[in-house]
Amino acid sequence: MARIAVYLTGGIAIYKAINVVRGLQKAGHEVRVAMTKNSEQFVGPATLASLTKHPVLDDLFAKEVQASVAHIDLADWSDLALVVPADANIIGKMANGIADDAVSTTLLASTGPRLIVPAMNSHMWSNPAVQRNLAYLTEQGDEVLEPATGYLAEGYSGKGRMPEPEVILAWVDQHFDRPLLGKKIMITAGGTKEAIDPVRYIGNHSSGKMGLALAKRAAQMGAQVALVYGNISVPVPKNSQISLYPVGDAAEMLAQVESLFPDSDALIMAAAVGDWRVKEKADHKLKKQPGVDELTLHFVKNPDILKTVAAQKDRQVVIGFAAETNDLLANAERKLREKGADFIVANDVSGDAFGGDYDQVTILEKEQDPVTWPRMTKDQVAKKLLTLLANRLEKPVRE
Repeated sequence: MARIAVYLTGGIAIYKAINVVRGLQKAGHEVRVAMTKNSEQFVGPATLASLTKHPVLDDLFAKEVQASVAHIDLADWSDLALVVPADANIIGKMANGIADDAVSTTLLASTGPRLIVPAMNSHMWSNPAVQRNLAYLTEQGDEVLEPATGYLAEGYSGKGRMPEPEVILAWVDQHFDRPLLGKKIMITAGGTKEAIDPVRYIGNHSSGKMGLALAKRAAQMGAQVALVYGNISVPVPKNSQISLYPVGDAAEMLAQVESLFPDSDALIMAAAVGDWRVKEKADHKLKKQPGVDELTLHFVKNPDILKTVAAQKDRQVVIGFAAETNDLLANAERKLREKGADFIVANDVSGDAFGGDYDQVTILEKEQDPVTWPRMTKDQVAKKLLTLLANRLEKPVRE
């Protein structure tokens, strides 16, 4: 079982958090607690110390912790950090790297998964600053359990109520289901940049969000991830289980993928690779010329990374993406036949898929009927796709 550090912050919902601590202990986890001074206005540290049989960390300069670096000790000790309830104050501190008390300082030093359970008044929950902070934390790889809608301490109903302990415990338990533990997964993300001259390039609208969601979720599911990424518009994840390999054009991506592929258990090609490159890149900026109103560029095909690498597989599972604007299934089925991939994830990018947070995909597999998934967040798509991959890795690859 795991070592879990529970961080309690100010809010009346803290009384439920005591049952969360007890539930974690009953599940066999070892639990230690840190508390903010505001949280102690609702529940005393003696209660949590009695439950956990460990002192509560609430003061970095208390006499009993002066012989150690208390916040680093707790951060290094824990496998997982659970912030419950998470008030708006600690959410803001976590998002902005503020470390001004025992809880925020220890959370800043924590390198493992951080699970956040917000609980606050509905008006505070809907405040743009709170939502911005939560969005940033999610982008960085933290997990957020949305609050429930129900009766609040203020005497009216709204969204912001802390979920019941059994819901929180089930959510935490999901993070110990690691079906990709011990697997090496390579994921490509973002768009390639094909240079025209030293200043300009041919690219596409890919943000990299899908590939990065896959990388973060694969790491949470236990995999060692090699993330090969091109041009992206979102921050790369900072996770010891994710190795980063930035590339520029399609040729660079192919070389990097080929070098990592033999040691991989699976490849997920979520990158938007340019089909064409300029035949001859100019060695200087192509400036406008007087009287010249047109510029002609000659293009040649880029290497087909998915087809090239899939032909080299022996035990690996290869998943490709088919981003289409028309004839989605027909184009995806052709790609499945021609590329040698085990699965194709088909998505219509004529709408808001590029750069958006949601996607709707159809999964194609050899000798199987296409399966269309409902529209969901890219993280949800990533989780569902990686679960499919985990199941496939337990079976022999069909040729």
